[in-house]
Amino acid sequence: MTGYEQGVARTRQGFVGRLRTLLGQPLDDEAWEKVEETLIAADLGPATAARVVAGARARRDVEPEAAVEAELVGLFAPRDATPWPRVPAPGVPAVVLVVGVNGTGKTTTVAKLGHRFARRGAKVLLAAADTFRAAAIEQLQAWAGRAGVPLVAHKAGADPSAVVYDALDAAAARGSDVVVVDTAGRLHTKSNLMDELAKIRRTIAKRLPEAQPEVLFVLDATTGQNGLAQARAFHDTAGLTGIVLTKLDTTSRGGIAFAIEDTLKVPVLFVGVGEKLDDLLDFNPNAFVEALFA
Repeated sequence: MTGYEQGVARTRQGFVGRLRTLLGQPLDDEAWEKVEETLIAADLGPATAARVVAGARARRDVEPEAAVEAELVGLFAPRDATPWPRVPAPGVPAVVLVVGVNGTGKTTTVAKLGHRFARRGAKVLLAAADTFRAAAIEQLQAWAGRAGVPLVAHKAGADPSAVVYDALDAAAARGSDVVVVDTAGRLHTKSNLMDELAKIRRTIAKRLPEAQPEVLFVLDATTGQNGLAQARAFHDTAGLTGIVLTKLDTTSRGGIAFAIEDTLKVPVLFVGVGEKLDDLLDFNPNAFVEALFA
Protein backbone atom coordinates (compact mmCIF):
# COMPACT_ATOMS: atom_id res chain seq x y z
CA MET A 1 0.00 0.00 0.00
CA THR A 2 1.45 3.41 -0.97
CA GLY A 3 1.78 6.32 1.45
CA TYR A 4 -1.15 7.96 -0.30
CA GLU A 5 -3.36 4.89 -0.06
CA GLN A 6 -2.62 4.58 3.66
CA GLY A 7 -3.04 8.33 4.22
CA VAL A 8 -6.43 8.57 2.53
CA ALA A 9 -7.81 5.25 3.78
CA ARG A 10 -10.45 6.89 5.97
CA THR A 11 -11.55 9.23 3.20
CA ARG A 12 -11.65 6.34 0.74
CA GLN A 13 -13.83 4.33 3.13
CA GLY A 14 -15.91 7.41 3.93
CA PHE A 15 -17.26 9.71 1.25
CA VAL A 16 -15.58 7.97 -1.69
CA GLY A 17 -17.07 4.64 -0.61
CA ARG A 18 -20.52 6.24 -0.61
CA LEU A 19 -19.85 7.84 -3.99
CA ARG A 20 -18.86 4.56 -5.60
CA THR A 21 -21.97 2.86 -4.30
CA LEU A 22 -24.15 5.60 -5.80
CA LEU A 23 -22.25 5.71 -9.10
CA GLY A 24 -22.47 1.96 -9.51
CA GLN A 25 -26.26 2.08 -9.74
CA PRO A 26 -28.55 3.39 -12.50
CA LEU A 27 -28.35 7.17 -12.29
CA ASP A 28 -31.43 9.34 -12.50
CA ASP A 29 -31.83 12.93 -11.33
CA GLU A 30 -32.45 11.85 -7.75
CA ALA A 31 -29.30 9.67 -7.71
CA TRP A 32 -27.16 12.52 -9.06
CA GLU A 33 -28.58 14.77 -6.33
CA LYS A 34 -27.35 12.23 -3.79
CA VAL A 35 -23.92 12.28 -5.44
CA GLU A 36 -23.88 16.07 -5.09
CA GLU A 37 -24.98 15.85 -1.44
CA THR A 38 -22.18 13.36 -0.76
CA LEU A 39 -19.60 15.72 -2.25
CA ILE A 40 -20.93 18.62 -0.17
CA ALA A 41 -20.77 16.50 2.98
CA ALA A 42 -17.14 15.74 2.12
CA ASP A 43 -16.28 19.48 2.38
CA LEU A 44 -16.16 20.34 -1.32
CA GLY A 45 -18.75 23.04 -0.74
CA PRO A 46 -22.07 23.49 -2.63
CA ALA A 47 -20.80 25.42 -5.66
CA THR A 48 -17.84 23.13 -6.30
CA ALA A 49 -19.93 19.99 -5.80
CA ALA A 50 -22.54 21.26 -8.25
CA ARG A 51 -19.87 21.92 -10.90
CA VAL A 52 -18.37 18.46 -10.48
CA VAL A 53 -21.76 16.80 -10.93
CA ALA A 54 -22.69 18.98 -13.91
CA GLY A 55 -19.37 18.24 -15.59
CA ALA A 56 -19.62 14.50 -14.92
CA ARG A 57 -23.21 14.30 -16.22
CA ALA A 58 -22.19 16.06 -19.42
CA ARG A 59 -19.50 13.49 -20.23
CA ARG A 60 -20.38 10.75 -22.66
CA ASP A 61 -16.94 9.22 -23.15
CA VAL A 62 -16.57 7.38 -19.84
CA GLU A 63 -18.59 5.67 -17.12
CA PRO A 64 -20.01 7.88 -14.31
CA GLU A 65 -17.37 6.95 -11.72
CA ALA A 66 -14.52 7.76 -14.12
CA ALA A 67 -16.32 10.98 -15.10
CA VAL A 68 -16.55 12.14 -11.47
CA GLU A 69 -12.92 11.16 -10.90
CA ALA A 70 -11.82 13.21 -13.94
CA GLU A 71 -13.85 16.22 -12.82
CA LEU A 72 -12.25 16.05 -9.36
CA VAL A 73 -8.73 15.98 -10.83
CA GLY A 74 -9.67 19.02 -12.93
CA LEU A 75 -10.35 21.07 -9.78
CA PHE A 76 -6.64 21.25 -8.92
CA ALA A 77 -4.59 24.28 -9.88
CA PRO A 78 -2.05 23.84 -12.69
CA ARG A 79 1.30 22.66 -11.37
CA ASP A 80 4.25 24.99 -11.92
CA ALA A 81 7.36 23.28 -13.27
CA THR A 82 9.53 25.73 -11.30
CA PRO A 83 11.29 24.05 -8.34
CA TRP A 84 9.83 24.79 -4.91
CA PRO A 85 10.90 26.68 -2.89
CA ARG A 86 12.12 29.28 -5.36
CA VAL A 87 15.86 29.94 -5.22
CA PRO A 88 16.13 33.74 -5.62
CA ALA A 89 19.73 33.89 -6.92
CA PRO A 90 23.02 32.00 -6.61
CA GLY A 91 24.19 32.15 -2.99
CA VAL A 92 20.86 33.51 -1.75
CA PRO A 93 18.87 31.10 0.43
CA ALA A 94 15.26 30.25 -0.26
CA VAL A 95 12.97 31.39 2.56
CA VAL A 96 9.81 29.54 3.58
CA LEU A 97 7.39 31.20 6.02
CA VAL A 98 5.10 28.60 7.58
CA VAL A 99 1.81 30.13 8.73
CA GLY A 100 -1.56 29.01 10.08
CA VAL A 101 -3.82 28.91 13.10
CA ASN A 102 -3.00 27.14 16.36
CA GLY A 103 -3.28 23.39 16.57
CA THR A 104 -2.90 22.55 12.89
CA GLY A 105 0.49 20.83 13.17
CA LYS A 106 2.41 23.89 11.99
CA THR A 107 5.54 23.48 14.14
CA THR A 108 5.77 19.77 13.34
CA THR A 109 5.45 20.61 9.65
CA VAL A 110 8.40 23.02 9.91
CA ALA A 111 10.58 20.19 11.22
CA LYS A 112 9.31 17.76 8.58
CA LEU A 113 10.10 20.27 5.84
CA GLY A 114 13.59 20.81 7.23
CA HIS A 115 14.11 17.05 7.33
CA ARG A 116 12.97 16.48 3.75
CA PHE A 117 15.08 19.34 2.37
CA ALA A 118 18.15 18.13 4.26
CA ARG A 119 17.57 14.55 3.10
CA ARG A 120 17.67 15.84 -0.47
CA GLY A 121 21.06 17.43 0.07
CA ALA A 122 20.17 21.02 0.99
CA LYS A 123 21.80 22.94 3.85
CA VAL A 124 18.81 23.85 6.00
CA LEU A 125 18.29 26.29 8.86
CA LEU A 126 15.14 26.49 10.97
CA ALA A 127 13.96 29.69 12.69
CA ALA A 128 11.75 29.58 15.81
CA ALA A 129 9.81 32.79 15.23
CA ASP A 130 6.79 31.58 17.21
CA THR A 131 7.91 33.41 20.34
CA PHE A 132 4.43 33.91 21.77
CA ARG A 133 4.35 30.35 23.04
CA ALA A 134 7.38 29.03 24.97
CA ALA A 135 6.27 25.47 24.29
CA ALA A 136 6.52 26.10 20.56
CA ILE A 137 10.23 26.94 20.85
CA GLU A 138 10.88 23.85 22.97
CA GLN A 139 8.86 21.71 20.61
CA LEU A 140 10.79 22.90 17.57
CA GLN A 141 14.11 22.45 19.39
CA ALA A 142 13.18 18.82 20.05
CA TRP A 143 12.09 18.22 16.47
CA ALA A 144 15.17 19.95 15.05
CA GLY A 145 17.33 17.67 17.17
CA ARG A 146 15.57 14.60 15.80
CA ALA A 147 15.94 15.86 12.25
CA GLY A 148 19.56 16.86 12.76
CA VAL A 149 18.88 20.36 11.46
CA PRO A 150 20.27 23.57 13.07
CA LEU A 151 17.88 26.03 14.69
CA VAL A 152 17.98 29.74 15.51
CA ALA A 153 15.84 30.63 18.52
CA HIS A 154 15.44 33.44 21.07
CA LYS A 155 13.69 33.42 24.42
CA ALA A 156 9.92 33.32 24.67
CA GLY A 157 8.44 36.79 24.20
CA ALA A 158 11.22 38.00 21.90
CA ASP A 159 10.43 39.97 18.76
CA PRO A 160 9.69 37.38 16.02
CA SER A 161 11.17 39.67 13.38
CA ALA A 162 14.45 39.78 15.33
CA VAL A 163 14.56 35.98 15.26
CA VAL A 164 14.06 36.00 11.51
CA TYR A 165 16.74 38.67 11.02
CA ASP A 166 19.25 36.65 13.06
CA ALA A 167 18.32 33.48 11.18
CA LEU A 168 19.01 35.17 7.85
CA ASP A 169 22.33 36.42 9.21
CA ALA A 170 23.21 32.89 10.27
CA ALA A 171 22.09 31.49 6.92
CA ALA A 172 24.38 33.90 5.09
CA ALA A 173 27.33 33.01 7.35
CA ARG A 174 26.77 29.25 6.99
CA GLY A 175 25.94 29.20 3.29
CA SER A 176 22.47 27.78 3.92
CA ASP A 177 20.30 26.83 0.95
CA VAL A 178 16.92 27.21 2.64
CA VAL A 179 15.54 28.85 5.80
CA VAL A 180 12.24 27.50 7.16
CA VAL A 181 10.51 29.89 9.56
CA ASP A 182 7.96 28.82 12.16
CA THR A 183 5.57 31.70 12.88
CA ALA A 184 3.08 32.08 15.72
CA GLY A 185 -0.19 30.29 15.29
CA ARG A 186 -2.82 32.96 14.87
CA LEU A 187 -6.52 33.19 14.25
CA HIS A 188 -7.28 34.88 10.95
CA THR A 189 -9.54 37.27 12.90
CA LYS A 190 -6.68 38.68 15.01
CA SER A 191 -5.42 41.68 13.07
CA ASN A 192 -2.43 42.39 15.33
CA LEU A 193 -0.97 38.96 14.77
CA MET A 194 -1.71 39.13 11.06
CA ASP A 195 0.15 42.44 11.02
CA GLU A 196 3.13 40.62 12.58
CA LEU A 197 3.36 38.55 9.42
CA ALA A 198 3.65 41.72 7.37
CA LYS A 199 6.43 42.94 9.68
CA ILE A 200 8.32 39.66 9.21
CA ARG A 201 8.01 40.10 5.44
CA ARG A 202 9.47 43.60 5.72
CA THR A 203 12.35 42.25 7.83
CA ILE A 204 13.17 39.66 5.18
CA ALA A 205 13.10 42.32 2.47
CA LYS A 206 15.44 44.50 4.53
CA ARG A 207 18.00 41.79 5.34
CA LEU A 208 17.70 39.84 2.11
CA PRO A 209 16.37 42.12 -0.66
CA GLU A 210 16.74 39.39 -3.28
CA ALA A 211 14.54 36.96 -1.33
CA GLN A 212 11.23 35.74 -2.73
CA PRO A 213 9.67 34.22 0.39
CA GLU A 214 7.33 31.30 -0.02
CA VAL A 215 4.32 31.51 2.31
CA LEU A 216 3.11 28.03 3.19
CA PHE A 217 -0.27 27.73 4.89
CA VAL A 218 -0.81 24.73 7.16
CA LEU A 219 -4.41 23.52 7.15
CA ASP A 220 -5.85 20.81 9.37
CA ALA A 221 -7.81 18.63 6.93
CA THR A 222 -10.41 17.89 9.62
CA THR A 223 -11.53 21.54 9.86
CA GLY A 224 -13.41 21.43 6.57
CA GLN A 225 -15.02 24.58 5.17
CA ASN A 226 -13.94 26.64 8.19
CA GLY A 227 -10.37 25.93 7.15
CA LEU A 228 -11.15 27.39 3.75
CA ALA A 229 -12.22 30.66 5.40
CA GLN A 230 -8.95 30.69 7.35
CA ALA A 231 -6.91 30.10 4.20
CA ARG A 232 -8.71 32.87 2.33
CA ALA A 233 -7.95 35.38 5.11
CA PHE A 234 -4.28 34.40 5.21
CA HIS A 235 -4.08 34.56 1.42
CA ASP A 236 -5.50 38.09 1.45
CA THR A 237 -2.98 39.18 4.11
CA ALA A 238 0.18 37.25 3.31
CA GLY A 239 -0.15 36.05 -0.29
CA LEU A 240 0.02 32.28 0.06
CA THR A 241 2.19 30.36 -2.40
CA GLY A 242 1.44 26.86 -1.15
CA ILE A 243 -0.66 24.76 1.22
CA VAL A 244 0.08 21.81 3.48
CA LEU A 245 -2.84 19.58 4.42
CA THR A 246 -2.15 17.94 7.78
CA LYS A 247 -4.01 15.15 9.57
CA LEU A 248 -5.32 13.86 6.26
CA ASP A 249 -5.03 10.34 7.66
CA THR A 250 -7.54 11.13 10.44
CA THR A 251 -10.48 12.39 8.37
CA SER A 252 -13.12 10.64 6.29
CA ARG A 253 -13.96 13.95 4.53
CA GLY A 254 -10.81 14.82 2.56
CA GLY A 255 -12.73 16.90 0.05
CA ILE A 256 -11.24 20.12 1.43
CA ALA A 257 -8.18 19.39 -0.73
CA PHE A 258 -10.30 19.97 -3.83
CA ALA A 259 -12.22 22.94 -2.43
CA ILE A 260 -9.21 24.95 -1.31
CA GLU A 261 -7.39 24.74 -4.65
CA ASP A 262 -10.52 25.37 -6.66
CA THR A 263 -11.30 28.46 -4.59
CA LEU A 264 -7.87 30.04 -4.04
CA LYS A 265 -5.91 28.69 -7.03
CA VAL A 266 -3.03 28.07 -4.60
CA PRO A 267 -1.51 24.59 -4.91
CA VAL A 268 -1.52 21.98 -2.17
CA LEU A 269 2.16 21.08 -2.11
CA PHE A 270 2.36 18.58 0.74
CA VAL A 271 0.10 16.33 2.79
CA GLY A 272 0.74 15.14 6.32
CA VAL A 273 -0.28 11.52 6.88
CA GLY A 274 1.27 10.78 10.29
CA GLU A 275 3.48 11.94 13.15
CA LYS A 276 6.89 10.74 11.93
CA LEU A 277 9.45 12.95 10.21
CA ASP A 278 8.92 11.12 6.93
CA ASP A 279 5.12 11.41 7.08
CA LEU A 280 5.01 14.47 4.82
CA LEU A 281 4.34 13.55 1.21
CA ASP A 282 4.70 15.59 -1.95
CA PHE A 283 1.18 16.25 -3.19
CA ASN A 284 0.36 14.91 -6.62
CA PRO A 285 -3.26 15.47 -7.68
CA ASN A 286 -3.47 12.43 -9.93
CA ALA A 287 -1.91 10.12 -7.34
CA PHE A 288 -4.21 11.56 -4.67
CA VAL A 289 -7.38 10.93 -6.66
CA GLU A 290 -6.17 7.50 -7.84
CA ALA A 291 -5.55 6.54 -4.19
CA LEU A 292 -9.05 7.72 -3.27
CA PHE A 293 -10.62 5.53 -5.94
CA ALA A 294 -8.19 2.59 -5.60
